[in-house]
Amino acid sequence: MKPQRNKTDYTGHAKRIWLASCIAGALAIGSVGASPVHAELGLTESRDVVGQVSLVLGRAWIEGAQGRAMISAGSPVRASDRILTESNGHVHIRFVDQALVSVRPDSRLEIVQYDYNADQPQRSAIKLNLEEGITRSISGHGATSARERFRLNTPIAAIGVRGTDFVVNATPGMVRAMVNEGAIILAPYSSECTAAAFGPCLTNAVELTDSALQMIELDGSSTSPRLLPATVEREPGMQLEIQSASVAADAAANADDKTAGTGVYLENVTSQRVKAEVSTVTPPPRPQPPIQPPSVAADMTPKDALSASTLRERDLVWGRWSGAGQGDLERITAAFAVASADRAVTIGNNSYSLFRVSKGSTLIQTAGLGPVSFALDSAQAFYSSASGVVAMAVTGGKLDINFDNNQFSTLLNLNHFFTGKVDFIASGRVDSEGYFRAEAGSGTLAGAVSLDGKEAGYFFEQQLQNGGIQGLTLWDRR
Repeated sequence: MKPQRNKTDYTGHAKRIWLASCIAGALAIGSVGASPVHAELGLTESRDVVGQVSLVLGRAWIEGAQGRAMISAGSPVRASDRILTESNGHVHIRFVDQALVSVRPDSRLEIVQYDYNADQPQRSAIKLNLEEGITRSISGHGATSARERFRLNTPIAAIGVRGTDFVVNATPGMVRAMVNEGAIILAPYSSECTAAAFGPCLTNAVELTDSALQMIELDGSSTSPRLLPATVEREPGMQLEIQSASVAADAAANADDKTAGTGVYLENVTSQRVKAEVSTVTPPPRPQPPIQPPSVAADMTPKDALSASTLRERDLVWGRWSGAGQGDLERITAAFAVASADRAVTIGNNSYSLFRVSKGSTLIQTAGLGPVSFALDSAQAFYSSASGVVAMAVTGGKLDINFDNNQFSTLLNLNHFFTGKVDFIASGRVDSEGYFRAEAGSGTLAGAVSLDGKEAGYFFEQQLQNGGIQGLTLWDRR
């Protein structure tokens, strides 16, 4: 066990940290202010300069076409350069599109390509390669405008982003990542996901968002990533880290911080330790971050397929035809034999049909029902494009049916890394047998109500610019 410093030691150490960090920060700011890179962000002296070192602590090196040189604040960074940090090294790079990358101790990061088009940022192409170690990346205009043309490669996996602040820890046989803001999608290399490509991969991919409170891991023996609980509080801002980066080397050198389990959090562990160590020092005022809005509703897609007992309790059950469906991604469907037991088919397509308990009748018992609001019980949805099929999150929705005038309206909230937030909206008529359909613009819907008006379900699809969404829902009367 490491010896603990007493309070006096912490205070003195904190003062030294504060003074050193302020001096380092001032030097970094002064260097950036005088730089042609900062002056124009369009590179006036050398067209291949893509960024500048804004802060460096400890020993770090830059390897490029001119050989290897020690990094200092203000050093230019070019495409194809490699940043190497020693056990006490810590480097911040500010790129021409205002992206910020922090390279932790004992790390190697290659700037493979950094083509940023300030006039048309959607045409930018950016690729980084974390050969080993830990890096934190806060996306700039290039990545946020052209997320399909951004890639961070690791030895065994590719990472794509969506407006993101994320931390990655990579070794030759393992990669772990967490998200402070936005979302990432991580996938192992395969014939469909090569290191030479750009953008996120779909095959065997897993998405991680900032609201998940989890981390993502892939090791060399796995075919797809897995999500793990996040055990360390996240610190989205970089201000504390910049002000106190002089303790980064100390944090990195501690053996218990270098384990695979906590390494991905070194950026944030450092910030937390600094909070404790400088608690007796009054820092200059910093802008307070805005209050974050409430997180979106939980995904209504079940984590596991509905059990046989749950299916037996429902009047409405989705069945899939032989050979249809999305395999392991299916969550609220059952095989044809299970779904059709004691039920009759209502609506359907080539893949699915909605089966309903008939009780010898096909007419809805509308007497006394009037306007009814339904709550979303469960759902599943998929986004299909030329790259493949991925499951979407169904974060909420509403369904209202007025049995007095035979009208319905519905709203469904969906989200995915590739599509962003999508709202599916439809309305139309309900017939006497409880069937309802709608076609509006690029979307269609077909559904049915249970004969007692207590359950409902519908199939929906909607075309997007680069693909299509389709899914199934089950609802219960409130």
